[in-house]
Amino acid sequence: MGVPAFFRWLSRKYSTIVVHCTEERSKECNGVRIPVDTSKPNPNEVEFDNLYLDMNGIIHPCTHPEDKAAPKNEDEMMVAIFEYMDRLFNIVRPRRVLYMAIDGVAPRAKMNQQRSRRFRASKEGVELVEEKSRIREEILGRGGYLPPVEVKERFDSNCITPGTEFMDNLAKCLRYYVADRLSNDPGWRNITVILSDASVPGEGEHKIMDYIRRQRAQPHHDPNTHHCLCGADADLIMLGLATHEPNFTIIREEFKPNQPRPCAMCGQKGHEIKDCQGVAREKQGEHDEFADTMPASEQEFIFIRLCVLREYLERELTMASLPFPFDFERTVDDWVFMCFFVGNDFLPHLPSLEIREGAIDRLVGIYKDVVHKTGGYITENGFVKLESVELIMQAIGVAEDNIFKKRKEDDVRWKLEAQQGPAYMTAGQFAPQALGGRGRPGVVQNARHQAFDMRMQGRDQHNKDAAQSLKAMMKNGGQAGSSDGQDGRGVKRKAEDSDSEPEPEDNVRLWEDGWKQRYYKTKFDVDATDDDFRKKVVKSYVEGLCWVLRYYYQGCASWKWYFPFHYAPFASDFKDIKGMFTDFELGTKPFKPLEQLMGVFPAASGNFLPQTWRSLMSNPESSIIDFYPDDFAIDLNGKKYAWQGVALLPFVDERRLRAALAEVYPNLSPEENKRNSLGSDMLFVGKSHPCCDFIQELYHGESHEGTEMPAELCHGIQGTLNLDEDPILPDKPVQSPIPMLRDIAQNTAIGVKYKDPQYGETFVFKAVILPGAKMPEKVLKPGDWERGNRGRGNWRPQLGFNSNRQQVHLDQSAFRALGYVWKRLIFFVEYLHRSTEAHYQQPSHLCSNGMSC
Repeated sequence: MGVPAFFRWLSRKYSTIVVHCTEERSKECNGVRIPVDTSKPNPNEVEFDNLYLDMNGIIHPCTHPEDKAAPKNEDEMMVAIFEYMDRLFNIVRPRRVLYMAIDGVAPRAKMNQQRSRRFRASKEGVELVEEKSRIREEILGRGGYLPPVEVKERFDSNCITPGTEFMDNLAKCLRYYVADRLSNDPGWRNITVILSDASVPGEGEHKIMDYIRRQRAQPHHDPNTHHCLCGADADLIMLGLATHEPNFTIIREEFKPNQPRPCAMCGQKGHEIKDCQGVAREKQGEHDEFADTMPASEQEFIFIRLCVLREYLERELTMASLPFPFDFERTVDDWVFMCFFVGNDFLPHLPSLEIREGAIDRLVGIYKDVVHKTGGYITENGFVKLESVELIMQAIGVAEDNIFKKRKEDDVRWKLEAQQGPAYMTAGQFAPQALGGRGRPGVVQNARHQAFDMRMQGRDQHNKDAAQSLKAMMKNGGQAGSSDGQDGRGVKRKAEDSDSEPEPEDNVRLWEDGWKQRYYKTKFDVDATDDDFRKKVVKSYVEGLCWVLRYYYQGCASWKWYFPFHYAPFASDFKDIKGMFTDFELGTKPFKPLEQLMGVFPAASGNFLPQTWRSLMSNPESSIIDFYPDDFAIDLNGKKYAWQGVALLPFVDERRLRAALAEVYPNLSPEENKRNSLGSDMLFVGKSHPCCDFIQELYHGESHEGTEMPAELCHGIQGTLNLDEDPILPDKPVQSPIPMLRDIAQNTAIGVKYKDPQYGETFVFKAVILPGAKMPEKVLKPGDWERGNRGRGNWRPQLGFNSNRQQVHLDQSAFRALGYVWKRLIFFVEYLHRSTEAHYQQPSHLCSNGMSC
């Protein structure tokens, strides 16, 4: 979801939700690799029932990784995807269901963001090629060294879109992968595998949520199912909370910032392409024998425990003295809804709300006041009460002017701190010394007093300088500048010495009076006095808020709705919104795969489309040529980096697009028509699964009608089964679509088409805890525990999933060793503290060899 820094904010504020994964590795004996037996108990001391894979989060890093060499061809990409899924299965070890969901055709509201991403990716790819060519000429022209250009076709990640040959091949490879693991891996023996490939409409994570919602509404669903969802998008946290399942965990890669990446020019790490000097790589060893012996470290995984997040939210959202009974589940839904205000994939975020500025905490405070005033919650089962939303918006609107001014002050202050050096330098032993210098620092008579004086004088001087500079910069429109600056400490660097890019001019200037008029004139090219236009923007945004919440709780309310503007209105513009929305049009249908490609692809990616369709993107006489600009502007919109800006692309007119495609539809080949059709989910089981015989009987009877799946044979799962035209059957060999992998001669898997339980368009899924659900044990410290009330039980911190983990006990010798190490550690930390901002030498008595370190 488009919420920059959301997970970072969440994990810092609610730190206990994160648990590091324990991963068992395969072993090697006499040159033979022994795989991990995933049928054994989970080493993370928890047993998961269902594992859901949001596959696009796996496909992208496996096909074009950022921290290592890319696969050489499509076959290697498929093998990398298989290995990644094996790692996840090894960590989670589901016992009932493995659900793999690839993004299919998305709702129109999402296609706008997909279009922006794909146009950007194409533009950045062209710019990178041009930049590499220019820098290569410069480096070689001055006698530098660069490795020879490796001639290979650039992988266009835009092919990871429904309707392309790549996605069609991926679906075939995943069918092979599932059949192989069900036939050969003991950990897969009794699980049900569901594959929803790119031919099935819907975003991957929302297809997963739709499956969970529909199973929850069935009478045979187990309310204590333990779910585990894999994906890195922030919206997975919201989606998990929206299920109201008490046992829901998310697994994702652990983010490690500032990881070194190889230069795109010379392949060496430690610099970016713009800083490449064309220096030959240093030898790793006398004969460069260690050049390839330092592989990139393998990415680690973490669990996010949503049951612990629910504990945090319960403490934060609990309200006393309400005129009605407090319902925690309703407050969770309201919290999820408010998070949409700071960003999502379907609407631009409100200008006055930034998560880094504490927007969610501000919203929670306002929300509590609104609930008391209105006497009710703001959402119910995915439906919004607009009168409550208006009160929240108006409360934000009152503070907008102060928010914009404080944002500017914080930005200016940050720039000052980055430009200024230390305002005070001490003398004596704490004074910085040149590395390798012969002089020795003077002796400090009282280290504690010296360190205290250094801190206090430095702080006072820094605050005085910062206050003066801040006033000057605010008068100067936020631009650093000084006419009487001198070289030395505490003086800003000159502009030409800065290694950052010059900031673009901000014509809106939200921190100055008249910001609303400038905003509408600059962003929408209308006057702020045009109330009708502002109401039109607000009405579309209100529709968007209702659509997004419905999407998260009930499924796609409309496949054709989208927000038709690049920018959001202000919170203070939300007036009289109660009657702005009634309901969405029923019966809307998704685009077909090739139609979506025409809606999201730039002309540079037209090679993934049929020839006659491709010409509509590039032929000057095309009736829709304006949909595919060769270049486009990116409005930074107050941000620093281009990827944070707004791509100013024209919106696709669906009627014009369909009219143009009607002329080229007859040119599709049978293969292209097949790729352009909507497909079905596939369900697979192994020969030892209780449902295998039932599915085999369906094939023997050659039933051409849908058959209800018996819940008692498949862990309570229900749905409709239909025969596959090209089925995977037991004892029928499965041919490998990847030359480097063997065929499955002894196949024991069987596959069949699967459809979730069906409900009417007006059916409402209840956002509640189901009867019979057992809530997990509390993890957080009781609120009154520190006040001496030890009677609440023997609480102790819980690391991981097991609250009954056996504590380690040390004997007396271990305590003596620990005490000895602890004393030396304290001494060393105090020494480092005394040596703040100084180059120091470690005393020789700390070194085991008696030498100075």
